[in-house]
Amino acid sequence: MTGPYERWNALKREAQEGGGPERLAKHRALGKLTARERLELLFDPGTFTEIDPFVTHRVQGFGMDERMVPGDGVVTGWGEIDGRPACAFSQDATVFGGALGEAHAMKIVKIMETARRAGVPIIGLDDSGGARIQEGVMSLAGYGEVFLRNVLLSGVVPQISVIVGPCAGGAVYSPAITDFVVMARGMGQMFITGPDVIRAVTGEEVSAEELGGAETHARVSGVSHLTAANDREAIGLTRRLLSYLPLNNLEEPPAVSSVDPPATAARELAGIVPADSNAPYDVHAVVDRLIDPGSFLEIQPEWATNIVVGFGRLAGRSIGLVANNPAQLAGTLDIHASIKAARFVRFCDAFNLPLATLVDVPGFLPGTAQEFGGIIRHGAKLLYAFAEATVPMMTVILRKAYGGAYDVMCSKHLGGDLNLAWPTAEIAVMGADGAVNILFRRQIDAAPADAREKLRAEKVGEYREEFLNPYLAADRGYIDDVIDPAETRTRLVAGLKFLASKREDRPPKKHGNGPL
Repeated sequence: MTGPYERWNALKREAQEGGGPERLAKHRALGKLTARERLELLFDPGTFTEIDPFVTHRVQGFGMDERMVPGDGVVTGWGEIDGRPACAFSQDATVFGGALGEAHAMKIVKIMETARRAGVPIIGLDDSGGARIQEGVMSLAGYGEVFLRNVLLSGVVPQISVIVGPCAGGAVYSPAITDFVVMARGMGQMFITGPDVIRAVTGEEVSAEELGGAETHARVSGVSHLTAANDREAIGLTRRLLSYLPLNNLEEPPAVSSVDPPATAARELAGIVPADSNAPYDVHAVVDRLIDPGSFLEIQPEWATNIVVGFGRLAGRSIGLVANNPAQLAGTLDIHASIKAARFVRFCDAFNLPLATLVDVPGFLPGTAQEFGGIIRHGAKLLYAFAEATVPMMTVILRKAYGGAYDVMCSKHLGGDLNLAWPTAEIAVMGADGAVNILFRRQIDAAPADAREKLRAEKVGEYREEFLNPYLAADRGYIDDVIDPAETRTRLVAGLKFLASKREDRPPKKHGNGPL
């Protein structure tokens, strides 16, 4: 007869072994860490506490009664990340391919509820083949319970999904609801229907990696926010991401020791923006000289590159940055850029991260593809996000701020708290050429043919002189000050300090109805 401690030791050993030595060896042969090794990397050494290691499924059919693995294919628990508490679950692909069944799902739900009650982030290390077919509708019910918790926790505690294996069908919807998706290149895959189904239904030939790999979701779909070389790097990126975020929506983001940029950085700012207002430049060069050195973590860097979003630090304090990038599509706002920036702004607002917006935008991208694709609706998402936000918001107009895009990019009219402009700023309904074509078309057409170009050039020059500057907006108080570019960091740091106690009351309501 087996004694209680012998039985306990045997069950613990089974739980530790997951799918067994053979499956673990095959898993490692793919260059992948095990579910437990991933958790050991995620949490500070010696801080992880596992819960529910003895949970097993309750299915009798399909030979499942002979395949009872303690833990049921997912490891759950809590620990510390850089000394701060967090909860996590890690799916074990060596047990039923990481497929989700009823007990598996309830373990995830339980740790999510634990995160909610404790007010700490929840991290999911996803490596799952989808719903466990042998459990039928119980698997689908399990997914539904997880999805509900994702929604209930949204805006309450940070939720991060780390895709370190294949995630198919229902397995992709939970990551899609979370705040950030981190994908391991060559390991993580996400798709609703796999290549075989697509081939059978549509006749299209596509590989799993082309369909749902990390590169696809980083560059084409925009589903992924950060891309890593492997699962180790993905976990490291997750730890870094969490370093900018508060534990929950009632706390302030963590602060670190301030590190100032080199003394030359401020003086270099004015030279970054070209004198020719149509010349491109990379806004990263501005960002790098404004924030604490090495602190910028760009989000979705390969998707919608005409806008740059990410986390950084100003004098040691976490902020969210949004910046038009004239190096790509002249910095125009298109459908993807609007969606990317809007969701980032809403996240920052939900978790008390002040926003700094750098503006150089000639307008919304024109064309039938954009109009037919719903640029009106999608562009309105960014407008809505800024207008809805109540965190401290600081805006610096570097150069162009034309038309509706001026309003949308966190203008004073949408609630900007500190709105500054460089002397190079051009705040107007449109550029000089377009304005002259409308305002003086008849006058130019009536002029002798050989004088039209000279007259047009004169009118363009007059329009530039009178309207393409920051002073009309400053005269109305829409711009708080026109500053030397070298002052920008100092002014932003001072603004951030002053606005730390900002409070704003809004009309009571259940929730808004933004343009989805």
